[in-house]
Amino acid sequence: MRCAVSLVQDQYGNYVIQHVLEHGRPQEKAVILGKMRGQIVQLSQHKFASNVVEKCVEFGSQADRTQIIHEILNGGKGQGDQSALVIMMKDQFANYVIQKVLDVALDDERELLMNRIRPHITALKKFTYGKHIIARVQDLMMKEQQQQLQQHLQQQQLLGPTAGVMATLSAPAPL
Repeated sequence: MRCAVSLVQDQYGNYVIQHVLEHGRPQEKAVILGKMRGQIVQLSQHKFASNVVEKCVEFGSQADRTQIIHEILNGGKGQGDQSALVIMMKDQFANYVIQKVLDVALDDERELLMNRIRPHITALKKFTYGKHIIARVQDLMMKEQQQQLQQHLQQQQLLGPTAGVMATLSAPAPL
Protein backbone atom coordinates (compact mmCIF):
# COMPACT_ATOMS: atom_id res chain seq x y z
CA MET A 1 0.00 0.00 0.00
CA ARG A 2 3.04 2.25 -0.24
CA CYS A 3 1.82 3.34 -3.67
CA ALA A 4 -1.79 4.02 -2.62
CA VAL A 5 -1.77 7.75 -3.43
CA SER A 6 -0.15 7.09 -6.82
CA LEU A 7 -2.67 4.35 -7.61
CA VAL A 8 -5.56 6.58 -6.54
CA GLN A 9 -4.57 9.07 -9.23
CA ASP A 10 -3.83 6.49 -11.92
CA GLN A 11 -6.21 5.92 -14.82
CA TYR A 12 -6.40 2.19 -14.04
CA GLY A 13 -4.94 1.95 -10.55
CA ASN A 14 -7.84 3.87 -9.06
CA TYR A 15 -10.08 0.88 -9.82
CA VAL A 16 -7.84 -1.37 -7.73
CA ILE A 17 -8.13 1.00 -4.77
CA GLN A 18 -11.91 1.33 -5.26
CA HIS A 19 -12.22 -2.46 -5.21
CA VAL A 20 -10.28 -2.68 -1.95
CA LEU A 21 -12.48 0.04 -0.43
CA GLU A 22 -15.65 -1.82 -1.45
CA HIS A 23 -14.58 -5.38 -0.65
CA GLY A 24 -11.47 -5.16 1.52
CA ARG A 25 -11.02 -5.70 5.23
CA PRO A 26 -11.38 -2.74 7.59
CA GLN A 27 -7.62 -2.63 8.24
CA GLU A 28 -6.91 -2.42 4.48
CA LYS A 29 -9.40 0.42 4.12
CA ALA A 30 -7.81 2.17 7.09
CA VAL A 31 -4.36 2.03 5.45
CA ILE A 32 -5.70 3.61 2.25
CA LEU A 33 -7.59 6.31 4.11
CA GLY A 34 -4.52 6.99 6.24
CA LYS A 35 -2.43 7.58 3.11
CA MET A 36 -5.07 9.97 1.73
CA ARG A 37 -5.57 11.89 4.98
CA GLY A 38 -4.69 15.55 4.59
CA GLN A 39 -5.09 15.36 0.80
CA ILE A 40 -8.85 14.81 0.50
CA VAL A 41 -9.59 18.22 -1.03
CA GLN A 42 -6.81 17.98 -3.63
CA LEU A 43 -7.59 14.36 -4.50
CA SER A 44 -11.29 15.22 -4.86
CA GLN A 45 -10.35 17.65 -7.64
CA HIS A 46 -8.55 14.92 -9.60
CA LYS A 47 -10.42 13.06 -12.36
CA PHE A 48 -9.61 9.56 -11.16
CA ALA A 49 -8.89 10.16 -7.48
CA SER A 50 -12.28 11.82 -6.95
CA ASN A 51 -13.95 8.45 -7.61
CA VAL A 52 -11.80 6.91 -4.89
CA VAL A 53 -12.70 9.67 -2.43
CA GLU A 54 -16.38 8.97 -3.14
CA LYS A 55 -15.78 5.28 -2.34
CA CYS A 56 -14.01 6.29 0.89
CA VAL A 57 -17.09 8.25 1.88
CA GLU A 58 -19.45 5.45 0.90
CA PHE A 59 -17.57 2.40 2.22
CA GLY A 60 -15.38 3.84 4.96
CA SER A 61 -16.31 3.59 8.62
CA GLN A 62 -18.36 6.29 10.32
CA ALA A 63 -15.15 7.56 11.91
CA ASP A 64 -13.56 7.78 8.43
CA ARG A 65 -16.56 9.72 7.10
CA THR A 66 -16.42 12.10 10.04
CA GLN A 67 -12.70 12.68 9.43
CA ILE A 68 -13.30 13.37 5.72
CA ILE A 69 -16.11 15.81 6.52
CA HIS A 70 -13.89 17.52 9.07
CA GLU A 71 -11.12 17.85 6.48
CA ILE A 72 -13.55 19.32 3.93
CA LEU A 73 -15.02 21.80 6.41
CA ASN A 74 -11.71 22.76 8.02
CA GLY A 75 -9.41 22.25 5.04
CA GLY A 76 -8.17 25.81 5.13
CA LYS A 77 -8.27 28.42 2.46
CA GLY A 78 -7.44 27.82 -1.16
CA GLN A 79 -7.72 29.88 -4.30
CA GLY A 80 -8.73 33.48 -3.63
CA ASP A 81 -9.14 32.83 0.10
CA GLN A 82 -12.11 30.49 -0.56
CA SER A 83 -12.81 27.65 1.82
CA ALA A 84 -12.10 24.08 0.76
CA LEU A 85 -15.84 23.41 0.73
CA VAL A 86 -16.53 26.27 -1.70
CA ILE A 87 -13.69 25.21 -3.99
CA MET A 88 -15.00 21.64 -4.01
CA MET A 89 -18.59 22.68 -4.73
CA LYS A 90 -17.46 24.55 -7.84
CA ASP A 91 -15.09 21.86 -9.10
CA GLN A 92 -16.04 19.51 -11.94
CA PHE A 93 -14.97 16.41 -10.00
CA ALA A 94 -15.05 17.42 -6.33
CA ASN A 95 -18.72 18.44 -6.47
CA TYR A 96 -19.59 14.75 -6.75
CA VAL A 97 -17.70 14.07 -3.53
CA ILE A 98 -19.77 16.75 -1.76
CA GLN A 99 -22.97 15.21 -3.15
CA LYS A 100 -21.93 11.77 -1.89
CA VAL A 101 -21.07 13.20 1.53
CA LEU A 102 -24.52 14.82 1.72
CA ASP A 103 -26.11 11.47 0.84
CA VAL A 104 -24.34 9.35 3.46
CA ALA A 105 -23.64 11.78 6.32
CA LEU A 106 -25.33 11.41 9.66
CA ASP A 107 -28.17 13.87 10.25
CA ASP A 108 -26.11 16.25 12.41
CA GLU A 109 -23.19 16.20 9.96
CA ARG A 110 -25.54 16.79 7.02
CA GLU A 111 -27.12 19.72 8.84
CA LEU A 112 -23.68 21.21 9.52
CA LEU A 113 -22.73 20.83 5.85
CA MET A 114 -26.00 22.32 4.65
CA ASN A 115 -25.58 25.28 7.01
CA ARG A 116 -22.14 25.90 5.51
CA ILE A 117 -23.49 25.51 1.94
CA ARG A 118 -26.60 27.72 2.24
CA PRO A 119 -24.76 31.09 2.29
CA HIS A 120 -23.16 30.17 -1.07
CA ILE A 121 -26.32 29.13 -2.94
CA THR A 122 -26.56 32.37 -4.93
CA ALA A 123 -22.90 32.22 -5.98
CA LEU A 124 -23.19 28.51 -6.86
CA LYS A 125 -25.94 29.27 -9.38
CA LYS A 126 -23.27 30.84 -11.60
CA PHE A 127 -21.25 27.62 -11.81
CA THR A 128 -22.26 24.57 -13.82
CA TYR A 129 -21.05 22.19 -11.14
CA GLY A 130 -22.42 24.33 -8.32
CA LYS A 131 -25.90 23.78 -9.72
CA HIS A 132 -25.54 20.06 -8.95
CA ILE A 133 -24.97 20.94 -5.29
CA ILE A 134 -27.97 23.29 -5.24
CA ALA A 135 -30.20 20.55 -6.66
CA ARG A 136 -28.97 18.05 -4.04
CA VAL A 137 -29.46 20.52 -1.18
CA GLN A 138 -32.98 21.33 -2.39
CA ASP A 139 -33.80 17.61 -2.60
CA LEU A 140 -32.54 17.06 0.93
CA MET A 141 -34.46 20.06 2.24
CA MET A 142 -37.65 18.82 0.61
CA LYS A 143 -37.18 15.33 2.10
CA GLU A 144 -36.54 16.87 5.51
CA GLN A 145 -39.72 18.96 5.26
CA GLN A 146 -41.73 15.90 4.19
CA GLN A 147 -40.40 13.91 7.15
CA GLN A 148 -41.29 16.72 9.54
CA LEU A 149 -44.80 16.97 8.10
CA GLN A 150 -45.22 13.21 8.30
CA GLN A 151 -44.08 13.21 11.93
CA HIS A 152 -46.47 16.06 12.71
CA LEU A 153 -49.38 14.21 11.09
CA GLN A 154 -48.54 11.00 12.96
CA GLN A 155 -48.40 12.94 16.20
CA GLN A 156 -51.82 14.46 15.46
CA GLN A 157 -53.25 10.99 14.81
CA LEU A 158 -51.90 9.77 18.15
CA LEU A 159 -53.44 12.70 19.99
CA GLY A 160 -56.79 12.20 18.30
CA PRO A 161 -59.37 14.60 16.89
CA THR A 162 -59.56 16.73 20.05
CA ALA A 163 -55.89 17.74 19.76
CA GLY A 164 -56.74 20.66 17.47
CA VAL A 165 -59.48 21.88 19.83
CA MET A 166 -57.20 21.57 22.85
CA ALA A 167 -54.42 23.47 21.09
CA THR A 168 -56.89 26.24 20.21
CA LEU A 169 -58.18 26.45 23.79
CA SER A 170 -54.70 26.58 25.27
CA ALA A 171 -53.40 29.14 22.79
CA PRO A 172 -53.09 32.71 24.13
CA ALA A 173 -55.70 35.15 22.90
CA PRO A 174 -54.55 37.53 20.17
CA LEU A 175 -53.73 41.05 21.32
